[in-house]
Amino acid sequence: MGSKGPNLKSYLDKTISLHLNKGRRVKGTLRGYDQFMNIVLGDAVEEVTGVADGKIGMVVVRGNSIVQFELLR
Repeated sequence: MGSKGPNLKSYLDKTISLHLNKGRRVKGTLRGYDQFMNIVLGDAVEEVTGVADGKIGMVVVRGNSIVQFELLR
């Protein structure tokens, strides 16, 4: 039995927010993903409460660290 993984094609090139473990949040443009829900974000920004947001550019987020996936505009 094979696993096809997530179907996120409709979210490609849209802005999303990822809630990660340990309370971290990253938002950016979804550029790619794989069957393990590893996510590639472009123009990524780490949202830090009480501190200026940190621009981190292109980033790969490991799927097992994602707690919640949210579509922004």
